[in-house]
Amino acid sequence: MHAHQKTLFALTLAGLVAAAGCSDNNGGNNAVVGPAPTPFQEIIDQGVTRYQGVYTPMLSEPDGDVVNHSFGAGDGPLCINGSEYSMATRDTGSDELVIFLEGGGACWSTFASCTQEVEQGIPKNGILDPDLPGNPVASWNTVYVPYCDGGLHASDADNDYDGDGQVESFQRGLHNLSASLDVAVSTFPSPRRILLTGNSAGGFGTTYALPLVRALYPDVPIELINDSGLGVSKPDDPDYIRLLLSDWNAGAFFPPSCETCIGEDGHTTDYHKWQLEQDDNFRLGMMSYKQDFVIGSAFLQIGGAAFEAALLEEMADLGAAYPERMHSFIANGTNHTFLQADLGITAGGVTVLDWVTAMLDGSEAWQSTSD
Repeated sequence: MHAHQKTLFALTLAGLVAAAGCSDNNGGNNAVVGPAPTPFQEIIDQGVTRYQGVYTPMLSEPDGDVVNHSFGAGDGPLCINGSEYSMATRDTGSDELVIFLEGGGACWSTFASCTQEVEQGIPKNGILDPDLPGNPVASWNTVYVPYCDGGLHASDADNDYDGDGQVESFQRGLHNLSASLDVAVSTFPSPRRILLTGNSAGGFGTTYALPLVRALYPDVPIELINDSGLGVSKPDDPDYIRLLLSDWNAGAFFPPSCETCIGEDGHTTDYHKWQLEQDDNFRLGMMSYKQDFVIGSAFLQIGGAAFEAALLEEMADLGAAYPERMHSFIANGTNHTFLQADLGITAGGVTVLDWVTAMLDGSEAWQSTSD
């Protein structure tokens, strides 16, 4: 067993206030000019960026057009079973960057079904396939963030869930994510724009990754596509989300000032609203099947019909709050995830490929669509 590292590395902003010049004979007004508010400062102050700048890869090895970055074993990045964590980059020479967070189940004190270790490389699936015809991000630089913490890329807890006195669950998603994003900013320091995306647990993870990405890239436009990790939870059961955050030691992602970010209705739609309010330089795309079996039946255990009802209500609420910056893609069926699957799947007659392309093109054709 390894001691749990408690290194704090919070980004801070030094205040600067300047008084504008003196009044002239015509009675000109004095003005006070201060720094623009830093997005997500409230949760940065709570430590969500505490591992940024802490870790560097022990080994970076090229494999074709991909570089695999491994972090070794110890008190830093790890998979839930204690195995080594690694992530990958692909440098195409582009000025645009994809950051993709992988999925793979979840594990907490009362549920255990999650990916235990990572594989090196970048899978050639869906939008991650540079050879896929029509892929709008085929030529973009890529940062691939594998998933093996069981805590939606946000966890920071070594747990003894079976009570035998031995830590068997190394849930270090925040370490892994922070280390991966440090590789991203060192490899690709000045992209023109970023697509932050992921599926399933990685879709949920994009929500937690956004403040970290923004801290590293303060002025870069971010397009965020959340594939099948939306803020829909168990209806009227906010304690479900609170249990997960407690088990994963991830509560710092939620600001005390946003009392409804975990709603009494059980959902976290208001957290997405808070993020959109905090940062006006990102847009949000949300994707889901209406009766996603993995989320509705396996993860939330509420069944397809209840999930669909909650999904449609929450997406309508979020879209009404930010009609220019948030749109959803809701397809019929019980399948799970789109972006690494068949991009010809449709919702409301629009393919996944066309919807993503319209978003990235800044086209007016990017709108909410549903079967």
